[in-house]
Amino acid sequence: MKKIRYGILSTAQIVPRFVEGIKKSRAGEAIAIASRSLDKANQMAEKLGISKAYGSYEELCQDDQVEVIYVATYNKGHYEAAKMALMHHKHVLVEKPFTLKIDQAEELFELAEKNGCFLMEAQKSVFLPISLQVKKAIQQNQIGDIRWIQSVTAYPSVDHISWFHSLDAGGGALHGSGSYPLQYMQFMLDQSIDEYHGSVTRKKGVTDDQVNLALKFQNQVLGNIFISVKLDIPSNLTIYGEKGRIEIPYFWKTNQAIIYDEKGHSKILTVDFESEFVFEVDHVNDCLQKSLLESPVMTKRMTLDTVRLVDQLYNEWLEDDK
Repeated sequence: MKKIRYGILSTAQIVPRFVEGIKKSRAGEAIAIASRSLDKANQMAEKLGISKAYGSYEELCQDDQVEVIYVATYNKGHYEAAKMALMHHKHVLVEKPFTLKIDQAEELFELAEKNGCFLMEAQKSVFLPISLQVKKAIQQNQIGDIRWIQSVTAYPSVDHISWFHSLDAGGGALHGSGSYPLQYMQFMLDQSIDEYHGSVTRKKGVTDDQVNLALKFQNQVLGNIFISVKLDIPSNLTIYGEKGRIEIPYFWKTNQAIIYDEKGHSKILTVDFESEFVFEVDHVNDCLQKSLLESPVMTKRMTLDTVRLVDQLYNEWLEDDK
């Protein structure tokens, strides 16, 4: 099997876990890493067993051996880094949020198509084995017709993210965690979001720390998303049907879900794994081996719809500062 050679653009906190996913994948190989500091790149390369380190992002993009670049910079940096990689004719996997602005996202997909490059937003949650089992249970009508989906995401410790409260850097609760439930719900239902409304708590000039979104999907299913960095409460996504419900704790990284029928009887779904990122990496590798330019799962449409929704909500909230 042909190896897919990855270049890692950034030495951010998520990088070691993603590289572990590459190592455990069927065909992936991390061969280079870049930071704006060569010392940082060298340190991370040694720690992760990566053979080449670069002190600039452009050097990584110029490496002829690198086939696909994983972009894991801070949120605002996603657009410029992905654009640079695509201009060097590299396939690209971009951490969420894909971009901060819808025009940036559209430009990246246009550039990818023009240059014949694969481009996908990194969204590990939809590739997890439990996610696939839950979707199968829904398709088999195990809880009847879906009526409501509710998601709660609490992330009370953000002090280690120096730019989290910066509007300019793309910080905030919705930018940080919104893509997960928004895209997970669309994946489970195979439906786009038809209507949405969002409420937020934040101080003037500072980004959001709590968000509450009300959604309606094209098939009339309603959804609710609550995200907070001010509460330490369990994170959970629940899918309510006419004949029961499915509870998925920490749905973006979980190995377990519980199906309840209308009488309250429960069935536990469990799939053990060593890396929550390996399934996403395997999917990217499969796409590249098949010469696909777009993922059939984490689609261009889903990414653009999500970026557009989040961009519009932030624009509405920022009107309050004027």
